[in-house]
Amino acid sequence: MTRLFNDPAAFADEALEGFAAAHRRWVRPVTGGVVRAAATPAGQVAVVIGGGSGHYPAFSGLVGRGLAHGAAVGNVFASPSAQQIRSVARAAHGGAGVLLMYGNYAGDVLHFGQAAERLAADGVEARTYAVADDISSAAPDESAKRRGIAGDLPVFKAAAAAAEQGRSLDEVLRVAERAGARTRSFGIAFSGCTLPGSDHPLFTVPEARMAVGLGIHGEPGIGEEALPTADDAARLLVETLLKELPEDVAAPDGQRAAVVLNGLGSVKYEELFVVYRKVAELLGEAGVEIVDPEVGELVTSFDMAGVSLTLTWLDEGLEALWRAPADTPAYRKGALGTPEPEDDERAPAEDARDTAVPPASDASREAAGTVLAALDAVAGIVEAHVEELGRIDAVAGDGDHGIGMRRGSTAARSAAAEARERGAGAGTVLH
Repeated sequence: MTRLFNDPAAFADEALEGFAAAHRRWVRPVTGGVVRAAATPAGQVAVVIGGGSGHYPAFSGLVGRGLAHGAAVGNVFASPSAQQIRSVARAAHGGAGVLLMYGNYAGDVLHFGQAAERLAADGVEARTYAVADDISSAAPDESAKRRGIAGDLPVFKAAAAAAEQGRSLDEVLRVAERAGARTRSFGIAFSGCTLPGSDHPLFTVPEARMAVGLGIHGEPGIGEEALPTADDAARLLVETLLKELPEDVAAPDGQRAAVVLNGLGSVKYEELFVVYRKVAELLGEAGVEIVDPEVGELVTSFDMAGVSLTLTWLDEGLEALWRAPADTPAYRKGALGTPEPEDDERAPAEDARDTAVPPASDASREAAGTVLAALDAVAGIVEAHVEELGRIDAVAGDGDHGIGMRRGSTAARSAAAEARERGAGAGTVLH
């Protein structure tokens, strides 16, 4: 249960503010998220990742040399807006284009795609890639519909390391596609997570049972089984993943794989090590050679009690990228040279034309009052029903709809009021 918060609607913003204050060596805040403390080297592709809050260290904790150049951060379990993504991408852009990377969720696909279109209009070349590694969320013949979970890390890592090598935008995208095609994940949970301000979890698991095949937004699993021992849990995770190999991997024997055993929020590190002991044994028996395994909290879901296992089947190129050094607040590997100096001369987070108030007629300014009244009514109705909106959403989704609508409607009302105070007409106020 999330106990320490102020206004639940402000939780994501305040968490990001505190994160940036605690990690100035690595990141600096910009509108919509964070970017590296030092500017992206000229001519280097910028890898910008992102998604909702509630998954730390994903996504802001993965910003730094050897990994992401920036992270766009949305509300709790909600995609960042296209404008937030665009703002972070423009601040991270080093002149060689931007690769936008995210988990395969409807809101993220929509907003990152819109951001890529806006960046193109700004003259910034952009590509997008959605990680889809969760084998429980769709059948192999519909793998493009799968969710992105802890497989985000090895796929982000591969693309970012390729960017550090100076590869072109299209080459970095091809690396992401290669890593994504060779990454599979599967998870189990023993209890659901609770959003800030809520007094109950998004889903519950009966005593002595576990949910199988869950997502990272509080989505319940696809089934239930008896609560296993640590060894039985490891066996379920390994055997499930070994049943589905990438098309160009004929058998696990003789293969090399990056392995990520991920804690979803409240499973202790000692428990993860007990499980990993058996994971390593079972993979070894199958003939898999483990390369630089990661055991810990890497993509979480607030206080969810659960674990997921990710396998990325490596070729020579992907292995070099997986082993490449990285230095971020939450993920470090190998050794990098002297840190780059911080650079305060960054690209503006917002274009001046996005906040300018053009001239308006008296009639338009009068009509702006009606626009503001409508937005005020929307915010009031959402506030009155925020808990019910969340409850309905939690039946089949992640339960964030109420808090997301409240955050959006109150922000819209506030922005509209500010624009009207500055003399904006109806169209500008509505925009």
